Amino acid sequence: MNGSDEVSGEPLAVHPLTFVRQSRGWGKAEFAQLMRTHGQMLGVSLATNRTTVWKWEQGQEPDSDAQRVLADLLRVPHVQVHVAPWPQWLPVWEVTGLAAPWTEAGTVEALADLVGSGRLDRRGFLTITGAALTGLAASWVEAPSAFASALSGDRVTDKMVATIEQRISTLRTLDDQLGGARLLEQARGDLALISGLLSMGRYTDRVRVQLYALAARVSHLTGWIAYDAGLRSAGQRYYVGALRSARTAGDNAFGAFILAEMGVHVSEAGRAAERVDLISTAIDNAPHTLSPYTQSFLYLHKAEALSRDGDHQRSGTALNRAASLWERHTVGERPDWLDWFGEAQLQSTEGKVLLRSGHVERATTALEASVKGAAPRDKAVRSSRLAEARLAGGDLEGALDAANYGAGLLEDEVSSVRALNRLKEFAARLDPHKSVPAIREFRERLQAMPVSG
Repeated sequence: MNGSDEVSGEPLAVHPLTFVRQSRGWGKAEFAQLMRTHGQMLGVSLATNRTTVWKWEQGQEPDSDAQRVLADLLRVPHVQVHVAPWPQWLPVWEVTGLAAPWTEAGTVEALADLVGSGRLDRRGFLTITGAALTGLAASWVEAPSAFASALSGDRVTDKMVATIEQRISTLRTLDDQLGGARLLEQARGDLALISGLLSMGRYTDRVRVQLYALAARVSHLTGWIAYDAGLRSAGQRYYVGALRSARTAGDNAFGAFILAEMGVHVSEAGRAAERVDLISTAIDNAPHTLSPYTQSFLYLHKAEALSRDGDHQRSGTALNRAASLWERHTVGERPDWLDWFGEAQLQSTEGKVLLRSGHVERATTALEASVKGAAPRDKAVRSSRLAEARLAGGDLEGALDAANYGAGLLEDEVSSVRALNRLKEFAARLDPHKSVPAIREFRERLQAMPVSG
């Protein structure tokens, strides 16, 4: 991970409390002393020490007295502590994209906030979940696509717009080939450029719509790259900016796509039911004119969401619907933001759904086809799932072949924290066979890789 992806020179936080502590410049020992001193002021005796703080940041929940003292120290209202469970009441940050009004001015504010603070990531946890996430989806459905008068400044020409469109297309292609970590700064720069044009430029109504549509594309792509680089919270924030920009541009098809993509984040954080709700909102409120191509994508996400939530029967129905819609599509109806979607993606989801429902042989066949037909970064990501399927089928050698193939891509071609983390998760499944020399070699190979993938 390069230095630009760190906060104040320290590694990115893996727990909300770690971020709260680091953002105030408190070391563990200093924070423990503050807790004891503040507890004395409140008449609460605490034995908090550096080890206690470490345990909290590893997932142990502080007792009620410690939470009371911490809330008072951080000036968090006691009622908030009682309403939200630990650690959700901690003051991690204000997400402008959630609070700003659903107007053009609100979209500009959200984009400006992203440009100014989007580098900050609270890695390892999601900020936008539960009611906030549900409310965001509902707001997207109800929001007006209002446009205010153009701001004074330089004229934004058609040539400028075309240049930005080409930059986005190139960035998307490079992401498929190289993975996200190496491209994050370029994506952020493109978003800053568009945000600046929107804030200070002078343009026609037609160009204004184009700029917001481009802001939506770049904000999504930046969020995707951040997610692929292991920055899940930052990825979410960029997705909120994309959702707002798409709404302001009147592009509800792209908005539905964003909600589907946001569902990936929450389901991987163990919130499968929230993903089902998000994709249902996306499908129910998407334009009626959606092409079979785009509908296939949405129903594929629904199949994956239901599968993760354990509803294998409904997942199978959604998967069949996605396949049927795919058979009806034509190349000409494909939107630019879905140019990566194809047979390999269908096979990947089919394989995951089949694997979860216990159809190991069919899952393996689908996943093999998916890896074969994918772009390099997706090959690296999907190799771990193929390895998992082969292992479930009793083919240890084949599982290692798939995992080592993914590892080789990370060493030579692709940068993807997501792919590396999935390979490490697979490696943990090999504990029953850890005495096998080939498995020891594979694990040593992963340990030797840089954390950035």
